[in-house]
Amino acid sequence: MKTISSNIETIYEIKNSKFITLLFKINDNFNLEEIMNEVKEKYPKATHYCYAYRLIGKEKSSDDGEPGGTAGIPMLNVLIKEDIVNILAITVRYFGGIKLGAGGLVRAYTKSLTTALEEIKYIDLIEGYIIEITEDYSNSKQLDYILRNINIIDKQFNNNITYLVEIPKDNIDIISNYNYKIIEEKLIEKTLSN
Repeated sequence: MKTISSNIETIYEIKNSKFITLLFKINDNFNLEEIMNEVKEKYPKATHYCYAYRLIGKEKSSDDGEPGGTAGIPMLNVLIKEDIVNILAITVRYFGGIKLGAGGLVRAYTKSLTTALEEIKYIDLIEGYIIEITEDYSNSKQLDYILRNINIIDKQFNNNITYLVEIPKDNIDIISNYNYKIIEEKLIEKTLSN
C-alpha cells in the first residue's frame, strides 16, 4: 500500500476537451466540500468536477453530471488497482464541443488520472502503531538514541518523560525494555533508514 508524497496538478487534452487532474494527499479529517469549493473557485467555468477518494476502509466517487459510471468509478478503479490510499483525485473537465461517448469518457478520465499519477512520488505505507512510552529522565538519552529513526510525535516533561511515537510493527522490539502502551494501530509512512 502507498500514498502520494505531495499534491499535484496535471492537464490532459483530447478532442478539444481539457481534463485537469488535481491530486491531494488527505487523511481521515479532510473536508471534501472545502476542497471542492476551492477547486471550483480556481476553475469557475468548468463543465464537470468529478472525483474519487480512497482512505483506509473508506472510498467514494462522483461523476458530477457525466453519464453514470464514466468518470468517478473509473478514477476510483485506478486508485484501487495502484493500491493508493489517503488520496483525493479531482478531475475538472472543460467540454470542448466534441462528444466523447461513454467509452471515450471512461478512457479520458482514466488517462487523465494515470498521467497525473506518473508525475508523482510515492511513500510506502507499513503496518505500525502509535505508542506512548513513559520513562525516567535518567534513561532519556538512551531512549532518544534508540528512537533516532522513529517519528516522535510529541514529548512531554512531567515527573517522567512521556514520548508519543509512530513505530513500524517490525521495529517494536527496539522498545521492549521500556514501559510503553499501544494507543492505536495504523498504517504509517515508511521513514526508517536502512
